[in-house]
Amino acid sequence: MSQQSPMEWHEAVEKVQPYVYRILTPTMSGTGFLVSHSANGDLLGIATAAHVVSYAEQWQQPVRIEHFQCKQTILLPPEKRVVLIDVARDTAVIVFDSGTLAPPKNPPELMEEGFHIKVGVEVGWVGFPSVSPPNFCFFSGRVSCVLEADSAYLVDGVAINGVSGGPAFWLAYDRVIYVGVVASYIPNRVTGEPLPGLSVVRDVTQFHEIVKQFRSLDDARRQQQAQASQPPGDPTQTRPVGAPEQYGKDDT
Repeated sequence: MSQQSPMEWHEAVEKVQPYVYRILTPTMSGTGFLVSHSANGDLLGIATAAHVVSYAEQWQQPVRIEHFQCKQTILLPPEKRVVLIDVARDTAVIVFDSGTLAPPKNPPELMEEGFHIKVGVEVGWVGFPSVSPPNFCFFSGRVSCVLEADSAYLVDGVAINGVSGGPAFWLAYDRVIYVGVVASYIPNRVTGEPLPGLSVVRDVTQFHEIVKQFRSLDDARRQQQAQASQPPGDPTQTRPVGAPEQYGKDDT
């Protein structure tokens, strides 16, 4: 009886592609990915980095969402969207009526709550770098450090403008597990010359609750108002299912 082979990176990229969106505002460009949709597919939740959309949200500017694979676009004025922003983690979710942007049948598989990828494990991420904005690009690197208190990873790999908000994912043998959001880059300025730095990937902590709660734009707006009225809490940890040697459980 033959066993299924481990997934290759090129196969994972093909699986991730349907969930990825390009996000454009009057001042920023970035990447986002589907984290959830309503049962009938009428409502989408697109995750991204907070800094990609925070200025547009603050100044009530339009946000354009482009689905890369289907080549479809929707322009969202402020009244047609809800943006749930976690400033401390630099993550956000844009909730809106899908319109012509039909979602994939199943939402992506997020990391299981309470687990984290171990140091040394390779992760990949995708996005639309500003040096070649129309193109869907793949990057990879290994986890250099787990920042449990910050719900984040430091990853040994390049981060480029335009890729912020893109999904970071791990290959669990024959499955793609979404481990986080590409948030920022820490450059290496020790010598004063451009040397390789570290990428910061925020884990999917906040998304587990979001995917359970919204069923309409009104639900999302109530959640946004509740979020705005409360002080930010301490980050909690989230993490995945897969080969035991590649992940660890939180001690908390």
